[in-house]
Amino acid sequence: MKTLDQIAAELAGYDPQALSADTVNAFLAKLVEPVTEVQQVGVFQALGRVLAADLISPISVPPHDNSAMDGYAFDGSQLTPDQALHLNVVGTALAGKAWTGTVGRGECLKIMTGAVMPPGLDTVVPQEFVTLALGGAGQTGNDPATPATITMPAGVVRPGDNRRLLGEDLMQGQPALQKGELLSPAALGLVASLGLQTVPVLRRVKVAYFSTGNEILSLGEPPRDGAVYDSNRYTVFGLLTRLGCEVIDLGVVRDEPAALQAAFEQAALQADAIITSGGVSVGEADYTKAMMKQLGDVAFWRIAMRPGRPMAVGQISRAKLTARPDMANTGGTERDAASRGSAILFGLPGNPVAVMVTFLAFVRPALRQMMGCNAVAPPLLRARSQEVIRKKPGRTEYQRGVVSTAPDGTLQVKTTGNQGSGVLSSMVQANGLIVLPHAQGNVAVGDAVEVMMFDGVI
Repeated sequence: MKTLDQIAAELAGYDPQALSADTVNAFLAKLVEPVTEVQQVGVFQALGRVLAADLISPISVPPHDNSAMDGYAFDGSQLTPDQALHLNVVGTALAGKAWTGTVGRGECLKIMTGAVMPPGLDTVVPQEFVTLALGGAGQTGNDPATPATITMPAGVVRPGDNRRLLGEDLMQGQPALQKGELLSPAALGLVASLGLQTVPVLRRVKVAYFSTGNEILSLGEPPRDGAVYDSNRYTVFGLLTRLGCEVIDLGVVRDEPAALQAAFEQAALQADAIITSGGVSVGEADYTKAMMKQLGDVAFWRIAMRPGRPMAVGQISRAKLTARPDMANTGGTERDAASRGSAILFGLPGNPVAVMVTFLAFVRPALRQMMGCNAVAPPLLRARSQEVIRKKPGRTEYQRGVVSTAPDGTLQVKTTGNQGSGVLSSMVQANGLIVLPHAQGNVAVGDAVEVMMFDGVI
C-alpha cells in the first residue's frame, strides 16, 4: 500500500489546505484496495453482495424454443401478406410437458405460454387475433376427422412472432454475471433461473465507527448543559448498513488520550476501515488529531466544499500495532487481521449534515471500491431550479433539495431552506442533494442543476 505522500505526489495541484472535491475522490481511489477473501453463500443471502468471479451459465435460458403467448403455433412460412390463413387445430401443448406429434402444413397447435415449440413451428398467433370454429367429437380439436379450425386475418403476425428462442436470455457456457457485480434483486432471480443454489462473493467490508467529544451524550443518558445527543452514530450506521458493510459500533469516545488510543487500536484490529465524527476541525481539542498522527499515516484536509470542509484521511498499520510488546497477547481474530495491511481511516466533521454529505461524496465511493464493486454510481439527475441559489465559484456545494415534477412533466428542484450544517431535519425533508460544482456561480430561476438523489444511495 502506498503512503499518503506517495499518493499526493501523483496528483497535480495537491494542496491539503485547499482540495477540490474531485481531487479528494481521485486521492481516495488511489488509497483504497478491494478485499480479496471469497465466501460461498446461498442465493437468499447474496442480496447486496459483490460477485467474486464471473458466473458462467451452466444451462441455456430458456432451455428450448417456447411460446411467448397463449395462442396457436404454426409454420410461419404459410403466411401471405394480403390473405387470411385457415388452419386445422391438431392438439394442445401445455407448459411443463412437451407435446408429442407432428404438425403439417395447413395445421396448427393450440399452445400455452412457456410451452415447448415442436419442431417445424416458429410462429405463434395470440388467441385473441383469430376466429375459432369448433368441430365435433367433443369440440377438442384433437379428432382429425372433425377438427377445430382457426382463421387469422392477414397482417396480424409475421413469421417468427411470439416465439422465445433457446438461449435467448443466456447461452450455456457464456458469462451470466460479471465479477464485481453488485447482486440486485434482478440478479438473484437470474442466478436462480440457472439452477444455482450458491454464488461466490467477496466478504463484506468491515467498518468500525465511533463519535468523539466530551459534549456528546449517548441515548439513555440524562441531558446536561452544553451537551447534545449523538445522532452521527445512527446516521453512519444507516449509511453503512444500506451500503452492505459489516458494521462495528464502538460508541462515543471521550476526548482523552487513553480512551482514544484504545478505540483506534480496537477499530484498526477489527475492521478494514474506521470512521470517526468530530475532532478534526481547526481549533478543536488536539487529542483526536494527535492520536491519529501517533498511530497512523494521516493527512488533515480543508476541502473546498460546503458543508463538510474539514476531513482527515489516513491508514493505521495493523502489523505495527501487533508488533508492539503491549500487544503480544492479542487474540487470534485480531492477530489474523494484522495480515491485512492497514485499516483506512476517515475522520469526518462533527456537524450532522456535514457527516452525511462527506460520507456520500467521498466515503461511499471509496467503500464501494473497497467492496470490489465495479458498478457505476447512480447518475446525477438534471432538474430546473425553482429559486435563485447564491453560490461562490471555487468550492463544491451540496445543498439539500426537494425534486418534484413540474406541470409540463419536467423535473424541478428547490432547496429545503436553511442550509446550516447542524440542521439535520433538512436531510429528512430533502430527497436529494443539489450538487453545484467547483466553478459554478449563482443559479438563476429556471437554470438546470444536477441532483444526487437519495433513493439508491442511502
